[in-house]
Amino acid sequence: MLAKLFIILQYILPQHGLSALMHKLARCKTPWVKNPFIKVIINRFGVDMSEAAEPNPEAYESFNAFFTRELREDARPLEHEPTTISCPVDGEISQIGSIEKGEVFQAKGKSFNLSALLGNDELANEFEGGQFTTIYLSPKDYHRIHFPVDGTLTKMLHVPGELFSVNHTTVAAIDELFARNERVIAFFDTPAGPMAMVMVGAIFVSSIETVWYGEVTPPRHNQIRSWNYSDDSLAYKKNDEMARFNMGSTVVLLYGKDKVAWLEELTAGQAVQYGQVIGNINT
Repeated sequence: MLAKLFIILQYILPQHGLSALMHKLARCKTPWVKNPFIKVIINRFGVDMSEAAEPNPEAYESFNAFFTRELREDARPLEHEPTTISCPVDGEISQIGSIEKGEVFQAKGKSFNLSALLGNDELANEFEGGQFTTIYLSPKDYHRIHFPVDGTLTKMLHVPGELFSVNHTTVAAIDELFARNERVIAFFDTPAGPMAMVMVGAIFVSSIETVWYGEVTPPRHNQIRSWNYSDDSLAYKKNDEMARFNMGSTVVLLYGKDKVAWLEELTAGQAVQYGQVIGNINT
């Protein structure tokens, strides 16, 4: 009953208005506002501050600075082997597998259309029959996104949309959720062929920034926006920072047909960390 009420409320609530309010609140620098907010999240979700470059919660100038905190240099054992794929984030694997007939598995009985996710039929063709993994970031997780392999940026899209929650309850209940929510999509040429990183916004979580552009959203837009970087030679190394969620959400990582193979032991519901090996490039 509570789960059903939670879903109904998401259709009724002003999703973008609440997200705009959270955007302002998360950047408030007033100590008596930000410090209790930070402590509530640490205590409620069990955030491990010993991994942070700055372990003192009150040292962060705002809640958003805390939420996008940097890790200690030795907090993650990073994999640099060029033939492997590193996990781009800390989180939990929601789903992992193959893209079949233009559909990506979302949850039991539900899939979403690849072309709808990417906002473009031609771009979707590059990933037909390929591999995907969807990783959910909870409020306790590290919220920077990193490169799973070396890559050269070719294109970025901002696709406006809804801001439903991306937790397990909502993912299991709402059809084509990841193709309906607002998202920023970055495309790369890599040693594993074409790669797309889809960064999905959610309620309270619609601020996404990249290292090459800065904050892509907000402000809000009603039309798909596109940037072409094919002539800019923006090359990045495996494990470099790619982007940040200014609050938590979900990434969908895509590769083309026959280009990569996920590790067989990876399953839905499994916790993963940035830098660990999750697959291999087919050579």
